[in-house]
Amino acid sequence: MTGILPTVRAHWRDIGDVASLVADPLHSSAIGAWLVPDEDQRRSVLTAVARIWVEHALLVGEVFLLRDHSAAAVWLRRYRPTPPPASYRQRLAAACGDYLDCFQCLDRLLKAHRPTDPHNHLTFLAVPPAAWSVARASALLAGSLVQMDRSVLPAYAEATTLAEAALYTRHGYTARNPFALPDGTTVHPLWRRPAGHRAAPAVRLSKGRPGW
Repeated sequence: MTGILPTVRAHWRDIGDVASLVADPLHSSAIGAWLVPDEDQRRSVLTAVARIWVEHALLVGEVFLLRDHSAAAVWLRRYRPTPPPASYRQRLAAACGDYLDCFQCLDRLLKAHRPTDPHNHLTFLAVPPAAWSVARASALLAGSLVQMDRSVLPAYAEATTLAEAALYTRHGYTARNPFALPDGTTVHPLWRRPAGHRAAPAVRLSKGRPGW
């Protein structure tokens, strides 16, 4: 690979591609296995749930892709308490089936630790676990942050691996207190002030294993 493709805004026709990109790394993760233990059903369930949130982000946030559709960033603009997707309970139940309880538990945990101040929430940074994924993730994150910084709001993210947490810190995020998920993984929340309004240097991350 000789260069990184530019970042472009996703459109409604791209929902299927973005949902698949979100589900792909989750399918092989510990959190994905906790949410959907049945490996035969896992990808379809994760894709269906991701589709709900991608649609919502296109309405109340932003979705970005690398131009070749090899990576996606899904953002929600949380200027105020953001309502869930339309008919969320019914749609989530239909998408999850027997696994609804775990998804509802995850929703509650993430909401409980989410900042209440206005911010832009990077809900998913979806890059398939393949060669050059770090470079692609970095390019996509940088490109989408340029767009999101125009709102002059802080950005928030939950790291799902130590490598992802390190990626965020290289782009100006600082670590907040971690919290655990029922499957035993640790989530590292991170906060970033917009360009031109940067805070103090990043806090050293604790040595643990992050989650979703």
